[in-house]
Amino acid sequence: MQLDLNLLTALDALLEEGSVAGAAARLHVTAPAMSRSLGRIRKATGDEILVRTGRTMVPTTRALAMRAQVHALVEQAHHLLSAQQELDLASLERVFTVRWHDALTAACGAALVTAVRSRAPGVRLRLPAEPGSDDAELRRGEVDLASSAGAPALPDIRHRLVGRDRLVVAVRPGHPLTEGPLSPERYAAAEHLTVSRRGSLRDPIDDALAARGLERRVAAAGPTTAFALQLALDSDLVVTLPDAVTRTARKRLGLVALQPPLPLPDVPLHLLWHRRYDDDRAHTWLRETAAETVRALFAPPAASPRPLAPGTGK
Repeated sequence: MQLDLNLLTALDALLEEGSVAGAAARLHVTAPAMSRSLGRIRKATGDEILVRTGRTMVPTTRALAMRAQVHALVEQAHHLLSAQQELDLASLERVFTVRWHDALTAACGAALVTAVRSRAPGVRLRLPAEPGSDDAELRRGEVDLASSAGAPALPDIRHRLVGRDRLVVAVRPGHPLTEGPLSPERYAAAEHLTVSRRGSLRDPIDDALAARGLERRVAAAGPTTAFALQLALDSDLVVTLPDAVTRTARKRLGLVALQPPLPLPDVPLHLLWHRRYDDDRAHTWLRETAAETVRALFAPPAASPRPLAPGTGK
């Protein structure tokens, strides 16, 4: 049986775009040509692939099941045929999925998009909400670059440490903890809020308190950093979270940052990707750009100009 492997590229585009017109634009072919390719794909697979629902088209169950495998095959073929070519960012056309912690996306997602667009205008970025399992989606090729506070356990997931963040205590202006020295006892006695996409009411801070014979009460677990910061602003709840990745958001809300009253471990920040991209030049460029963007968060803030001494002119 002879198959036109170009149909794989067409199928990948159809499943990514969810429409004949979108896939045609992505591959720079006419809509009728893409429609003919869809017809041939349907004949080869014995499946409709995309079916119309109102004004839109949705993938069939089989199409959803094969989407990750088709994308991986196309990426592997691209790598095989272009490994020896120089990377031309000006003409590069590719879609990358960058799935970071919500605080990291809020802190430097815009800077990453700007940096990518300035050098590779044909590259498109997806910055979706954080998933439940980074490693699985990296292995399936659904995510190109992820973030994590810990190094991956799987040997096929690569990682790079790009920074370490210190923890700060964020509270609303006028919060009782802002008055007088903040002791471990006063900190533990306050009501707290954790940030956990899985709803965990406990984190390493509880271990640090337990080592001192203290215990705190966590009143709520928020799904995102933005939610936690807003709740801290609107209540007496205390949230302890990484400094650099939340600094801009805290300042925008007017929250007060306090030094934790006990030693707490720094929070490492890793970028993760699958080893299939180790020698992929475009992906390597994306990793370098992302690492540079994230490291800028940890750069020392620019020194403010020293005010003039009254009446001296100096």
